[in-house]
Amino acid sequence: MRYLLFVLFISISFSVFSQKKIHVFVALCDNVNQGIVPVPKTLGNGQNARTNLYWGALYGMKTYFKRSKDWTFIKTIPSNNPKILERIVFKHKTTNTYLLADAYDGKYIEQTTIDFLQASSGANPTEITVNDQKLSFGGASDLVAYIGHDGLMEFSLDIKLSPKDKKKRDAIILACISKDYFKSYLKRTGANPLVWSTGLMSPEAYTLKWAIDGWILNESDAEIRERAAKAYHTYQKCGMRGARGLLVTGF
Repeated sequence: MRYLLFVLFISISFSVFSQKKIHVFVALCDNVNQGIVPVPKTLGNGQNARTNLYWGALYGMKTYFKRSKDWTFIKTIPSNNPKILERIVFKHKTTNTYLLADAYDGKYIEQTTIDFLQASSGANPTEITVNDQKLSFGGASDLVAYIGHDGLMEFSLDIKLSPKDKKKRDAIILACISKDYFKSYLKRTGANPLVWSTGLMSPEAYTLKWAIDGWILNESDAEIRERAAKAYHTYQKCGMRGARGLLVTGF
């Protein structure tokens, strides 16, 4: 009995204290430069992260995670990439999990997509320093996520993609019909499609946050996808059947 309790303690401790890293690539909503149904001007200004639908608005990446009781906002990091308007870091409050999120200028949605896919393959590790600790994101992340319009509806990518290592890397793609449009690319990266969509959707941050909750706990892909569906239904009132049909896992 003592042995079983010891094993359980070690398992829980490893889950809590082992370091995990998440990198989120956000293509800011852009009425002018993306093929979307226009939203109000302030929400759809792809050059203004502060008011953007997918970043500074109520359910945007930055605002939603800053308001979460589960995450601590660490700092904003200056970016030497002119395509990235804002870069922020969070740390999970009860585990050793760090999250880096990049807000890309909406007119560079193609580059956002490329950077996400390359990170999915393990390429382009991105090193940052947090409290004198060096952390590597990008292709060195354990989970990568894309949030925004599905630009692959308007353009195709002529890029080489192949796994750079044997690491199991998960991917979440919150964009309209992302399974159909991203499937051929993601297969070449070697990443595991943890959550993506089969239809039109609103890629706001609550779906990502609820999915990450389960991922941090090492839940199964099916359980994580169920969390994502519950989040989407909670905020969109679409019914669980509709949410489960929209948000799926695996190829």
